[in-house]
Amino acid sequence: MTLADPSIDLALLAEARNDTASQAARRLAFGKLYERHQGALYRFSLLRSGSADAAADIVQEVFLSLIANKLNFEPARGALQGFLFGVARHLAMKREAGFQRFVVLDTNDDEDEVVLVDPACQPIEKLLLDERAERVRGTLMQLAPHYRDVLILYEMHDLSYVDIAQICGIDIGTVRSRLSRGRAKMMTLLADNRRETMAMATAR
Repeated sequence: MTLADPSIDLALLAEARNDTASQAARRLAFGKLYERHQGALYRFSLLRSGSADAAADIVQEVFLSLIANKLNFEPARGALQGFLFGVARHLAMKREAGFQRFVVLDTNDDEDEVVLVDPACQPIEKLLLDERAERVRGTLMQLAPHYRDVLILYEMHDLSYVDIAQICGIDIGTVRSRLSRGRAKMMTLLADNRRETMAMATAR
């Protein structure tokens, strides 16, 4: 899947900021922009931050800054949706700075190498949507944020490597590496958590 049609977004954004248009027309345009992107941004922010309250705050801040023209969006540099994902990611990073704890299994994170994952493993998206969703989301929060970014954008939003590279400010090779490593680490953590749960149940 590619990002939302940039031409429609640009037209709506221009109308929402058009001082010569009626207030009703500006509100309608902004409402349509909100409808087009709120769901995807909220889902990304929720999985990225692990908190519904934080996700709601991030989405609100993104759209308030957008309509106030505080974000310095440049259409020539890419689609609006990708830009908004980048802003949401930046806000999530600011929130977690100084107190976010995550599991680092390997310090050599960004080498462009392939990490093999069992092909029988379920896609992350299916795991996130099934009855174990809360446990899986908790495991996702144990990953280093740079792994979390690419996993969420690729698995949950079906974005291309090119789009993810632009949103995260990295090259395509690094996207591939982080996605492969992130998947492998996610599956390892899930397996470890499952064994711990079974051991606790047995001990009772």
